[in-house]
Amino acid sequence: MKNNNNEIHKLDPEDAQKALLKIQEYLRNQTPNNEINKQNVINDLTIENNLNNFINDLHPADIAFILESLPKDKRQKIWSIVNEDYKADIIIEVENWVRKSLVEIMEHDNLVSIISKLDADELAYIAQDLPADAISEVQKGLNEEERLKFIEALGYPEESVGAIMDFEMVKVREDITLEVVLRYLRRLQELPDHTDQIFVVDRQDKMQGVLPLTTILVREPETEVKSVMSSDFLTLNPLDSDIDAAGAFERYDLVSAPVIDDSGRLVGRVTIADVVDVIQENSQVQELSRAGLQEEDMFSPLSTAIMNRAPWLLVNLFTASISSFIASRFEDTVSKLVILAFLMSIVAGIGGNSGNQTMTMVIRALATGHITERDLWQLVKREILVASLVGSCGSIVAAIFAWAMSKSIMIALVMMGAIICNVIIGTIIGVLVPILRARFKKDPAIGSSVLLTFATDSLGFLIFLGLATIFLI
Repeated sequence: MKNNNNEIHKLDPEDAQKALLKIQEYLRNQTPNNEINKQNVINDLTIENNLNNFINDLHPADIAFILESLPKDKRQKIWSIVNEDYKADIIIEVENWVRKSLVEIMEHDNLVSIISKLDADELAYIAQDLPADAISEVQKGLNEEERLKFIEALGYPEESVGAIMDFEMVKVREDITLEVVLRYLRRLQELPDHTDQIFVVDRQDKMQGVLPLTTILVREPETEVKSVMSSDFLTLNPLDSDIDAAGAFERYDLVSAPVIDDSGRLVGRVTIADVVDVIQENSQVQELSRAGLQEEDMFSPLSTAIMNRAPWLLVNLFTASISSFIASRFEDTVSKLVILAFLMSIVAGIGGNSGNQTMTMVIRALATGHITERDLWQLVKREILVASLVGSCGSIVAAIFAWAMSKSIMIALVMMGAIICNVIIGTIIGVLVPILRARFKKDPAIGSSVLLTFATDSLGFLIFLGLATIFLI
């Protein structure tokens, strides 16, 4: 992309942050509605023109980032001054919740004009965020081939390879020479993005092999495709998990991969750009899920935010109440040894930290496919061993601290035993919760930290105060 003075715009990750700060300053300098006069109108027009020029000099990806970083009213204002030529790229780039807020302020004809510029696979990708009448009208303008691709893409479930695959690719036959391939490529206006290989198919579009671009460049033009194509290549099925596809790209250092159906027919391809989007989205979902949250507009109304966050907070309140109830059952013990009230939070905290480390590793391993539920008991035994060793070392330090505060060897020993037990409990919970959720086809990350905290707090208090009651009272 170029800026207004025809200089090349150098992409820099910090550009979007700097641009966001500048736009926020522009918006702050605009006159409030109740202070309008002639001079203010002139000032506002100047700011508007400057803002217009500044916004449309940015890369569409930077504009998408800015839209995601603004409250809804300001986001919609910026959207209204974005160049129409950029809007198709931006509407694909932004998060779902931002796209919905932009679509709701667009007139029907304007929306149809923008989304009609999208490819069939891109249109299918955002179809759930668009009005049905707009999709229907755009679909009428597609040719037969594009319409079939659009319908096919819509038919694949979310989080599948079919939902992210690209229909733009270069195909050739195996019985032609590299010179013919080169002539064919030169007739194209441009190659599809991330084209590192050409797919070799027969007359029924069944995959025969792949032809790397580097091979075309270094081999003699008279060479036939079938003699230099590679028959050792990775293929994906449209119903494969997109996360599994991302793992394959990482494992084999792929830039693109063909997608073939059950009959071996080439139906599309997946590129590294698609995979990066999947990895980023999956990472964001996992981070939110662990706290029991769903995808949310950071600037959404209070009612929406409350409905999103309240359920798991109420669960957390309930579990914390149970922990407090357990602690209250040992009121006599704590009243006789007040020092226990200061030490029991250490027991709970160390158990929770140990469990959180284990849980993070297990969730990541499940996401990458490195472990399955068959590994459950082996994994539990290993983590218990690790937790016992780590807990023992930590418990010695905690026991020394407890002795320094209480001058009591028995309190130090109780502290030591409680920490070892709670670390092991936290580790077991850290393994079991995500694996069991995965077994029942649930997101292993959702609410995991809440459940872990409940277990380590409640059982930590019970073990520590229970041991204190037995050995110290």
